[in-house]
Amino acid sequence: MKHIFEEQLELGLAYIKILLQYPIQMLPILCLVSKERSTGKSTFIKWLKSIFGLNMTYIKGDSFSSQFNSDWTSMLIVAIDEVFFDKKEITERLNYLSTTDKDKKEAKGKDREEVEFFGKFILCSNNEDNFIQIDENEIRFWIIKVKAIKSENTEFLLNLKNEIPYFLLYLIQRPFHSRKETRMWFTDSQVRTKALQKLVWNNNNKLESKIIELLYEFFESTKDNKIDCIPQDIFNMVGKMFRNQYWTVNDVRKLLKEIWKLEPQNNSLAYIKYDLDYGLSFFQQNKTGRYFTIERNFILEKFDEMMN
Repeated sequence: MKHIFEEQLELGLAYIKILLQYPIQMLPILCLVSKERSTGKSTFIKWLKSIFGLNMTYIKGDSFSSQFNSDWTSMLIVAIDEVFFDKKEITERLNYLSTTDKDKKEAKGKDREEVEFFGKFILCSNNEDNFIQIDENEIRFWIIKVKAIKSENTEFLLNLKNEIPYFLLYLIQRPFHSRKETRMWFTDSQVRTKALQKLVWNNNNKLESKIIELLYEFFESTKDNKIDCIPQDIFNMVGKMFRNQYWTVNDVRKLLKEIWKLEPQNNSLAYIKYDLDYGLSFFQQNKTGRYFTIERNFILEKFDEMMN
């Protein structure tokens, strides 16, 4: 529990105590994410399954996207592994299910029927940057970045299972860390983490994050202290580095001027233009234009903010 929840340990213990004692209480959607392997996410899920037995199931992300839900719609806990939900409709469905008390149960070859629903969702993903589409006002997701385990104990899950009776006795006897203050028990500030803020930022600032990553690579490879560029230069390089491109030159110009508060030269002047070749190496040529100047330290600070 300490490894998974770290400084939010008390909230984590309260979360499981609520599942145990108040199973119909609404709770946030718990998300365990990490790019690293051997973090203990799967062990945590298997341990919960041992505790809650037939009241819990775990499925793959593609199973949740299916219209058929008879295998999990009556469960207390629905753990979804290998999550990568790139459609807003999935987020909206999770939001709805996390606060409703009714759902439509559907099985192959059978009519849909309305049933009581009190499921709690736990999502696990190795894609911590954009495993789900959420906006900046989202309050139903509790996202925790789980660190790698420093030393592995191959008998750890067995030991956990052996201690379940003692753990449950401990939970029952201990008082709640916090009172119920919202319909999902916890307040927004209690479950708002850096991992959530990072995910929201990446979801809502995709163009900016791509430009920051591009320019970070530029400064790392060239060691220059600044780059002069017009919006078309940035647009071309982002398209070559990241393939898929949903933006326009005007989107780049708007970001430089309105978000980064940069101003172009008053007149068209000569400057060194950078571009990417087919091997994604930077090359230069002489050009003229009303260029913007972007400082190395500015991008390094932006990169640190994005990563942390």
